[in-house]
Amino acid sequence: MKHRYLPQTEQDQKDMLDVIGVQSIDELFSDIPEKVRFKGAYNIKEAASETELLRELSRLAAKNKDTVSYASFLGAGVYDHYQPVIVDHVISRSEFYTAYTPYQPEISQGELQAIFEFQTMIAELTGMDLANSSMYDGGTALAEAAMLAAGHTKKKKVVVSETVHPESRAVLKTYAKGQHIEVVEVPAKKGQTDLAALEKAVCDDTAAVLVQYPNFFGVVEPLKNIEPIAHKGKSLFIVSSNPLALGLLTPPGKLGADIVVGDAQPFGIPAAFGGPHCGYFAVTKKLMRKVPGRLVGQTEDENGVRGFVLTLQAREQHIRRDKATSNICSNQALNALAASVAMTALGKAGIKEIAYQNVQKAHYAKTQAEKYGLKADVEGAHFNEFVIKLQEPVKEANKRLLEKGIIGGYDLGLDYPELQQHMLVAVTELRTKEEIDRFIKELGDRHE
Repeated sequence: MKHRYLPQTEQDQKDMLDVIGVQSIDELFSDIPEKVRFKGAYNIKEAASETELLRELSRLAAKNKDTVSYASFLGAGVYDHYQPVIVDHVISRSEFYTAYTPYQPEISQGELQAIFEFQTMIAELTGMDLANSSMYDGGTALAEAAMLAAGHTKKKKVVVSETVHPESRAVLKTYAKGQHIEVVEVPAKKGQTDLAALEKAVCDDTAAVLVQYPNFFGVVEPLKNIEPIAHKGKSLFIVSSNPLALGLLTPPGKLGADIVVGDAQPFGIPAAFGGPHCGYFAVTKKLMRKVPGRLVGQTEDENGVRGFVLTLQAREQHIRRDKATSNICSNQALNALAASVAMTALGKAGIKEIAYQNVQKAHYAKTQAEKYGLKADVEGAHFNEFVIKLQEPVKEANKRLLEKGIIGGYDLGLDYPELQQHMLVAVTELRTKEEIDRFIKELGDRHE
């Protein structure tokens, strides 16, 4: 009989206690001093039967406002994109979803090849020489890139634009504190990195300059102008990028980036309340041996048959700790596989077409919003997100939109105090003209 979980009876507990030679479960904790033990009752519900529990969880789940029933204009790093149905079919195969780490290549060829294909596609998208097997998420990847730069240049300062995702900057600061690295933030000017301020911030002690492309406000940063500033003190140029946007935009690798990172969530990975997702990490060949995590390489066996193996593993389990590049101990292989399947199903033409639709639909929405006077002081070309200014708190607007079956945009005032009543709107290929018009009208009617 198959069980969703293994039930445990009182006899099961007694048998286990007999095997390990103790009389009771309390005896297992006898080494913990009485004075530090919790004596009260936990503030949780009493145990329920399976039927009762399923009913309660179903009731709670029904309260969620999902992107199937609601038209979503919420982005800010996690997006509602088309997911080819083949993605779930492939990643649901037991040989993939039960696999952990492919240490034994003789029985892990499928998993290793899937990772290899992911690396290859990410390298092509970003215009870089190579990519690793994946990171936990985009924020982790950005922070790891900064630590790589500090170790490589032996400098203790990184300069990051305020147009980089606020949560990624928070992760960066957490990493930097432990490594005693100074993080300097450069302000935004009309939604883009202030180049004059950036130039002042970069000095001989700068390990890296970090920007986002498109940035958190959806604006396409001028990498061509930022690159010479980033490299003037022999620092590294790190770009965090939406990989879907790279189906249309010039890849950062073609514009002088040393490291390109980001989150593969736009490719076949559901929003899932913010995770788990899959970070990517791509570099130039000179930084190959500094990459965190692991690389899968292609080789041949003694019979000349193509095979795949873990090629580089520069982490502390495999080499001396003082030589390790990172303490990242795993990857997001299953989500990386989902991204690979999605990219393969879409193909180069499909990715370019979806990216094009994101640009066109977002620009249509912005044009319609401006007709109602919903315009913010943000300049520059944008991808699938843009900023509008409301005459009411974003929280109130979103509450009203939700009642109309619409998930509104992100409240920028939560992260940028100067942007109170500013909403970050995301428009992907899944939004229809009718949905866009209804969303803008709901906001515009109140504005007028």
